[in-house]
Amino acid sequence: MKYLFIDSATTNLVVAIINEGKIAYIYDNNDGHDTSSKMMPVLAEAFENTGLKPQDIDKIFVVTGPGSFTGIRVGLTVAKTMAYALNIPIVPISSLEVMASCSGGTALINARRGYVFAGTYDEKLNVIYPDSYVLMSDKLDKPYISYDEFEFTVEKSKIDVLKVIKKHENDYPVNPHTLKPNYLKMTEAEENFNKHDRKS
Repeated sequence: MKYLFIDSATTNLVVAIINEGKIAYIYDNNDGHDTSSKMMPVLAEAFENTGLKPQDIDKIFVVTGPGSFTGIRVGLTVAKTMAYALNIPIVPISSLEVMASCSGGTALINARRGYVFAGTYDEKLNVIYPDSYVLMSDKLDKPYISYDEFEFTVEKSKIDVLKVIKKHENDYPVNPHTLKPNYLKMTEAEENFNKHDRKS
């Protein structure tokens, strides 16, 4: 089986092709907020390096969030377009689960203003604390894992794509038309609109 894995929800862009249980190609790099310009060249490189074509892919695993609103949309758009056009099954994955995949712990994404996206997983990626949008002052289990910098100690995430794929390999695929981002919170524009609407 040949799988495509896409995670563009954070500053760390990950694109991987798994061929018969082994990583044939992986791009795992902190590109800051340059995901939109990096995605297509990296994807093209992945297929060129492996000698595969998009239609050779048996299943797509895509991270749906939480994380960067723009980044999530970039990865989802690519994955959903491929899934629909080539009739490839697609499976959604949590960005926090991916971040915790190496050794387990509480994965954190800085959501600004004292808030974080947080989710706690054990070493087998079982959910201990479900993905949430919470104040960082809330008591969250250590160790903390993140790509972001905080005023406290965090371990840098070293993801294990094969572990994530193995866990979700037999998940029932979703309809690409109904697959939506998992933002966990409203966008800033939506929040501002709601504030304005309440004042009217």
